Amino acid sequence: MISSQYKITLPGNYDMNIIKKRVKDNGHKTDGFDGLKFKFYLITEKGVNNCIQNSYSPLYFWKDCEGLNKFLFEGFYDNILDSFGWQNVNIGVPLVDETTEKVKDTSFIFEVIGDIEPKESLKNFKKKIRDKIPKIDAEYIITYNPEKWRYHVYYFVNDLEKVKTEKGVTFTILHISY
Repeated sequence: MISSQYKITLPGNYDMNIIKKRVKDNGHKTDGFDGLKFKFYLITEKGVNNCIQNSYSPLYFWKDCEGLNKFLFEGFYDNILDSFGWQNVNIGVPLVDETTEKVKDTSFIFEVIGDIEPKESLKNFKKKIRDKIPKIDAEYIITYNPEKWRYHVYYFVNDLEKVKTEKGVTFTILHISY
């Protein structure tokens, strides 16, 4: 599995109904996409769920790199390029996957990002990260990027009370493709 995400920051006065309509009209087009485990069409809205900006931030979990390669290099990503211009695509290597089919019924993703500090050894890193992350009663996936030495924890939640005291970003899920 591999994850990919591009986070498109939009102006504070941007009409987010444009993104909602875009996803409503087109989200189904990635349903059943080759190699896709899940695609979460995510947004943040300034002033909603403690978010400070508007964004459109699709998050993909691919079964392998072939689906990602097809998406990026066979014309599908051109829809993003045409609408929003060149975007960096953040790649993550899954470290922990504590999800089940229940994620298909999720309304929000709560993301926590952390740095992986230089160490003499990375032995037992998976256990150390699991011990360090917030203890939220939810399914989650942890990914990391060794180029940036950062990790991302994606909690799949329906009840935002579970994350209200935690530091992170709450994304609203508009559509899930799988």
